[in-house]
Amino acid sequence: MLVYWLMFLLTAGIALRSRAHSTYFVQGMHSSRMNFFWFSIFTILTIIIGYRFEVGGDWGSYLRQLHDARYQDFYQAIEKGDPAYRLLNLLSVRMDWGISGVNVLSALLFSYGLIVFCRSLPRPFLALAVAMPYMVTVVAMGYTRQSVALGLVMLGLVALTRGANLRFVCWVIFAAAFHKSAVLLLPIAALAATRNRYWTTLWVGVVSMVAYYLFLESSIDRLYTNYIEVQYQSEGAFIRAAMNFVPACIYLIFAKRFHLPASEARLWRWFSVISLALFLLVNSTAATTAVDRMALYLLPLQLVVFAHLPDVLGRRGASNTGLTGLVLLFYAAVLFVWLNYASHAFAWLPYRFYPLEALF
Repeated sequence: MLVYWLMFLLTAGIALRSRAHSTYFVQGMHSSRMNFFWFSIFTILTIIIGYRFEVGGDWGSYLRQLHDARYQDFYQAIEKGDPAYRLLNLLSVRMDWGISGVNVLSALLFSYGLIVFCRSLPRPFLALAVAMPYMVTVVAMGYTRQSVALGLVMLGLVALTRGANLRFVCWVIFAAAFHKSAVLLLPIAALAATRNRYWTTLWVGVVSMVAYYLFLESSIDRLYTNYIEVQYQSEGAFIRAAMNFVPACIYLIFAKRFHLPASEARLWRWFSVISLALFLLVNSTAATTAVDRMALYLLPLQLVVFAHLPDVLGRRGASNTGLTGLVLLFYAAVLFVWLNYASHAFAWLPYRFYPLEALF
């Protein structure tokens, strides 16, 4: 438990001492390139996530996939679902890296996407602190495949906020190779478009249909049976949907005070609307796991809204320490409640580090 709190408190401490980037509100965005300091954070995050040992509720499932890779060749791996993740397993088996090899490479992709996304926001350390309790602790250390997909989607979202629709589509397709559910985000490129909407809708629609055929078509019957007919339920889905519901409401109420470029404002407006829809849906269906998995891709909305909130409600350009502290207090409560009361938190406790486990 100590490791999770240290990760949060260190980033929270820096966030409290930081102001918004002065260039952000003039240019509408901030450079997402990493300097040495941020590269160090990226490296530490990759190591902590990647070298976890027997941490996460799906640990056994990922071990079985690694075992299956021992009896597969390249073509057998890519024929199955989520081919990019299976190829990581195949590479790790061939190089004798074990499950840590898969996890480190996965953590590298997730962490890079997270850092670049946070760096693109006005208060990157506040965004990173907001990510720690759930996006990093629960998703990255528990749902390896979808965490990689989420990291790649965040790279795509940064591209989309800069008007690079094609790059967004490419990142999402790459994400779908790790977790097929990422395909569902492709229409966002058309929804967020402010220029050449008809043309963008046309080519994104074509790409979406091709991606559907490649990633989802062969397994849609199984997914429908599992998630809709059997109605898999995800414990805590309501709480997680509510966590997206709060920033969605904040954004829709104070949208004009965010001072975002038109394309970016449109993007987060759609994220907010979809978050509200999923919150209503999770209260009206027994198939909460399907809703929960979709909601994971909306988590970046929390980072965006709360990285802006001190300057939205406070004085622009000021430190607004009180408002920053309130955001951090809320996420400290999230981490405390999850670690102490979540029904599956035992699978994350205690945090175990593979190099130390190998030595002792």
